[in-house]
Amino acid sequence: MGVEDEIEEIREEISETPYNKSTEAHIGRLKSKLADLKEKLENQSSAGGGQGYSVEQTGDATVALVGMPSAGKSTLLNALTNAESEVGAYEFTTLDVNPGMLKHKGANIQVLDVPGLIEGAAGGRGGGREVLSVIRTADLVVFVLSVFEIDRYEPLRRDLYENKIRLDTRPPRVRITPKGKGGIDVTLGPEVDLEPDTVREVLRERGYVNADVAITESVDLDLLLDGILENRVYLPSLVAVNKADLIDQDYLDTVNAELREHDIDPEEAVFISAEEEKGLDALREEIWQGLDLIRVYMDKPGRGPDYEEPLVLKAGQTVGDAAKKLGGDLDDRFRFARVSGPSAKHDDQQVGREHELADEDVLRIVARR
Repeated sequence: MGVEDEIEEIREEISETPYNKSTEAHIGRLKSKLADLKEKLENQSSAGGGQGYSVEQTGDATVALVGMPSAGKSTLLNALTNAESEVGAYEFTTLDVNPGMLKHKGANIQVLDVPGLIEGAAGGRGGGREVLSVIRTADLVVFVLSVFEIDRYEPLRRDLYENKIRLDTRPPRVRITPKGKGGIDVTLGPEVDLEPDTVREVLRERGYVNADVAITESVDLDLLLDGILENRVYLPSLVAVNKADLIDQDYLDTVNAELREHDIDPEEAVFISAEEEKGLDALREEIWQGLDLIRVYMDKPGRGPDYEEPLVLKAGQTVGDAAKKLGGDLDDRFRFARVSGPSAKHDDQQVGREHELADEDVLRIVARR
């Protein structure tokens, strides 16, 4: 029996097994084994070679435009950036990953127009695995939905989920500490509904023999596996509803209702027309917010703060991160820094490497000669 057959057989057994406390551990073992077989299949596919996609990441952050064929991604890429992605009113115009550079608030944001996904991409249809592997390297996913195909949102999210991409969430709080002996000890918080034996069985299936396990929040079997496995990617996302110029006013309520059916708040979706270049300013700002970037203005000796070309960092990064990004031997020669702005208690506050920076701080690094 091949790996794909084993995967299908386990899926069928899971679907046919009623879930209750007596079957929970068994289903947990099955799901753990299923994850292992999926990894094995992916490794076989990678070893088999074939045409893949490779994009050199540049700039301060990377955004992946995800949508069905002819959702308007290529037109949107051209409107947002300096790219020249081929466009056409037919499916599968884009056969390669096309990058462009969006410049916004001093940041250089790489935007990737990936080939249009079709349902079943996570299973390899339409070169889906290669496309999804590119999406995993992004910092933000932008779903580009035609206003007439809102229902394609769920299949897209499902394929990303099947490829271990978790959207708009964080890793579950599952802490595993290997130890030399004593078996698997499980500590569960009061809100955790899983049985300790279930947790042990799942971990044994993943190869653990001796470990201390602590789970401090409510998780199901899928979230338990997410907490155990290290190959999950956690990304923010947003929705751009394209071709909004084609919506009649009396059809807008229908579109909003369809969005709500798929748990998309119409107030949070960005309505755009890539063809007419409408709504793009709002989309740029949503991309900026979704990436959680900050601008730091470097105070250059004798010239003052450079407000034209800020240093762009991720929110939560520190003075030490700034020194590393500036490059050269500045990080090695670092003595201290002075910060003015939102993160500082007062102007020219002297700080060390661990000081967390905020948007529109002014930073001067003092280094050894």
